[in-house]
Amino acid sequence: MTVWDDVVGQERVQAQLSAAARDADLRVTAEALGERPPAASKMTHAWLFTGPPGSGRSTAARAFAAALQCVSPDRALGGEPGCGFCDGCHTALIGTHADVDVIRTDLLSIGVKDTRELVRRAQLSPAGRRWQVIILEDADRLTEGAGNVLLKAVEEPAPRTVWLLCAPSLEDVLPTIRSRCRHLTLRTPPVAAVADVLIRRDGIEPDVAATVARATQGHIGRARRLATDERARARRATVLKLPLRVEDIGGCLRAAQELVDAAADDAKQVADEIDGKETENLKAALGAGPGGRMPRGTAGAMKELEDRQKRRKTRTQRDSLDLALTDLTGFYRDVLALQLGSAVALANDDVRDALDRIARASTPEGTLRRIEAVVSCRQALDSNVAPLLAVEAMAVALRAG
Repeated sequence: MTVWDDVVGQERVQAQLSAAARDADLRVTAEALGERPPAASKMTHAWLFTGPPGSGRSTAARAFAAALQCVSPDRALGGEPGCGFCDGCHTALIGTHADVDVIRTDLLSIGVKDTRELVRRAQLSPAGRRWQVIILEDADRLTEGAGNVLLKAVEEPAPRTVWLLCAPSLEDVLPTIRSRCRHLTLRTPPVAAVADVLIRRDGIEPDVAATVARATQGHIGRARRLATDERARARRATVLKLPLRVEDIGGCLRAAQELVDAAADDAKQVADEIDGKETENLKAALGAGPGGRMPRGTAGAMKELEDRQKRRKTRTQRDSLDLALTDLTGFYRDVLALQLGSAVALANDDVRDALDRIARASTPEGTLRRIEAVVSCRQALDSNVAPLLAVEAMAVALRAG
């Protein structure tokens, strides 16, 4: 076992990170002995991990952070940093290492206030005398102002601070930031590699692992969820029935409403699980009296929490809709493959009857127009169009395609 075991299908990236971790270890060792660090080094202070959803950007960043914190005695004997067993590796991977901060957001964006606090922490010296590592999993969600705050820290980093930024693509990050980072591009993992990790790490049955890996087209997180969550399987089944339900306007509108309602239910489930506990914890911290009576001057803090919970609910609904639209795109991709006689493996072979029916009833040109309608719906949601309006327009376009 090493810290790289969960970095699936990214051999080239793993080799680059391993080389950087070795040079980082040489630098720490030399400085501890009062010697001059090696002049040439593959290590740098800022990294940008990009790749499609499910490629494992944050997993690779966490593995690299663990390798940087590795304190295995085998390193002195020529062993690679990132053993996976030592205290540095273990605590970095499970999220309890004092010098590894993992920043993710469940909101639509990361603002200036949160980024300033992050930059302040990045200036601290590492408690373990190795590296202060900041993993920003949603660098694409930085507002312009927050990006400018982060730019200053990336331009003038503390001597032992390493920034690991994750985003879907280079275009999702400010040009001034990405120009100061070493760029690593991750690919979608092969289906066989995803199935293997589900079997090895999560104990999923081989047949199930192969099916969900193929259905999610190599998206590791979604594959695991599909294999273990009955609700996720039911939701996918509902989405894949939509192409058969848009034969008339009434069917289009009903299907759109059900899709939006399912996303709203997901958001409500998250709110039910988290919001109440957050509110009670904040009330207790602010000194709520008997009957929930709040002390004076605490209304602002309560209002800030309510606003945060509302933004999180909006993002949860959008994420759920986006997942459904991804499944829908995969369905029509399979239809197109059948129409063109392609030998490519079908992602949704478990609904082959529906694929065959749609493929026979339409043309490749019509299928491409339907895929464009799904893409347009995703773009509309990103532009804050009301979800129901965007999904209704898509459903009607699917019928006309």
